[in-house]
Amino acid sequence: MQVQTVGVIGAGQMGNGIAHVFALAGYDVILSDISPESLEKALDTVGRNLDRQVARDRISLEERNTAMGRIQTTNTLEAMHDADLTIEAATENEEIKREILSALVPHLKQGAYIATNTSSISITRLAASTDRPERFIGLHFMNPVPVMKLVEIIRGIATDEQTYHMAQEVVSKLNKVPANAEDFPAFIVNRVLLPMINEAVYTLYEGVGTVEAIDTAMKLGANHPMGPLQLADFIGLDTCLSIMQVLYEGLADTKYRPCPLLVKYVEAGWLGRKTGRGFYDYSGDTPVPTR
Repeated sequence: MQVQTVGVIGAGQMGNGIAHVFALAGYDVILSDISPESLEKALDTVGRNLDRQVARDRISLEERNTAMGRIQTTNTLEAMHDADLTIEAATENEEIKREILSALVPHLKQGAYIATNTSSISITRLAASTDRPERFIGLHFMNPVPVMKLVEIIRGIATDEQTYHMAQEVVSKLNKVPANAEDFPAFIVNRVLLPMINEAVYTLYEGVGTVEAIDTAMKLGANHPMGPLQLADFIGLDTCLSIMQVLYEGLADTKYRPCPLLVKYVEAGWLGRKTGRGFYDYSGDTPVPTR
């Protein structure tokens, strides 16, 4: 099946970015979310990000307007009947993802593909929630999607070659670079990145350095563009914790134990930029370390 219409489930930070890049690449996009407010916010975000690309002469105003015109929104999964490929981009919670996938299946046409944007959860287990595990694959986009070039492609145990080749072709048409990963907890990027962030939180927890000192040390000492605690706030501390829990439970190794301070921040609702407070306080003009 040739992919021309793409469904995206979830209009949050990842979902709107995925809708953005597919629409700009010439695909028709059906963006779904149960919240009308989230859909409205997503369209506004896509519009502003496209405007930024126009301002930087990366796309024309005509390309911007055409891309916006390719995105339609819906509050139900029924519209996904027209999709050749549907990408689940909901919160990083396995139970929620499995519920969405189970509810999606009755609305899909025969032969349609399903992908998940999970950053850590087993593709094989998620595929088992559907009626077509052979046409199910992981497409893990990096955040922010319009900027980051990498997409991890992850096959489940039942994913067939046709689905894999479809994924490679789609990623190529998006002008992204694929990295093939095996179906192990957190795949490649987060298997390496999140333990580093977790160790940075432990470094703060144990009093080795302050938030500012840790981030400055890694930016200037390791030439990282963003400090690990600043990056954690950008990703979302709840997402960081979820991925560390997947690693800890999936690999049964104590080196992946989530730092208690990370757990405490999430319990407090201090999730980073999206809530206005994490390892930094974002209420003012300039972020201020909270420890």
